[in-house]
Amino acid sequence: MNTLALCIPAYNAEAFLPRLLHSALHQLIPFDEILVYNDCSTDNTAHIAAQYGVTVLNGKVNNGCSYGKNKLAVHSTCKWLHFHDADDDLLPDFTEKVHNWLNTNAEKYDVLLLNFNYIDFETGDLLGAANYNAAELNTDALKYAISNKIVNFGVYKRQTFLEAKGFDLDPDVLYNEDNALHQRLAKHGLKFDYLPEVTCINYRYSNSMSSSNRLKCLRAQYYVMKKTAATHGKLYSKELADQLFALAPLLAAESDWPYVRKSLELCASLGNNYTVKGSSLFRFLTRLHPFAAIWLREQAIRLLKPHLRKHA
Repeated sequence: MNTLALCIPAYNAEAFLPRLLHSALHQLIPFDEILVYNDCSTDNTAHIAAQYGVTVLNGKVNNGCSYGKNKLAVHSTCKWLHFHDADDDLLPDFTEKVHNWLNTNAEKYDVLLLNFNYIDFETGDLLGAANYNAAELNTDALKYAISNKIVNFGVYKRQTFLEAKGFDLDPDVLYNEDNALHQRLAKHGLKFDYLPEVTCINYRYSNSMSSSNRLKCLRAQYYVMKKTAATHGKLYSKELADQLFALAPLLAAESDWPYVRKSLELCASLGNNYTVKGSSLFRFLTRLHPFAAIWLREQAIRLLKPHLRKHA
């Protein structure tokens, strides 16, 4: 039987948890388990979760989201796990659609990536959706995970998730934990599929972790790529180089010139086999000196379009 657990890492989530737990408890097919990891919250997170009758695990030290998810995976007794941030939501037919897929595919795959609507919490505007490519995931999951941003909406076979050691607890990748996870699972040979029907809602908040820690997220992305380059750099030199070169201008926008150099140096160690996008002048300068090309373009942006760098 394909049992399914909802695993919710939560830190000071009292404002959001009731909405998510209400959605979870009103699914067309009930979750077999609903577990909340309370990561040393200072508000009423644990009390609210207990009021809804779900299993609550209380951490003694604030160790972060990845640690909490791994603890939930170990504690669960279900065959399949879905991790869901407390400030996002589920559609009413989430479990029905997932079980329909499990009934046919549970023996063939280890990871099911889910589609979601990305919605601005304040305005309600639809900003986008996941729209992953199932054929490319089926063919080469690691190549796809390197080249595409995969976020925290998936269903995972518990046994193989634990065998792959789950989320990476390295603090260097903390702010890029989803990419780190999916690359790790793909490296361990887990098989990926994709459900194109929308099952979740991912809310954008103006004060979200990623928007409040832009530079940390970018540096974490570098370290994720560095880890994969160390293990699979020869196989995926083009894909890794593309990501590293694309990362360098984003770091430049944050004035993080040491990490611009780190990204370009790692890119060079992979053979500088990357695609350059931009003006013909920028492409020409990049062929001569990548760091100088990025530095000059960043100075031009700050001079001619300073409104694009107000946060810097």
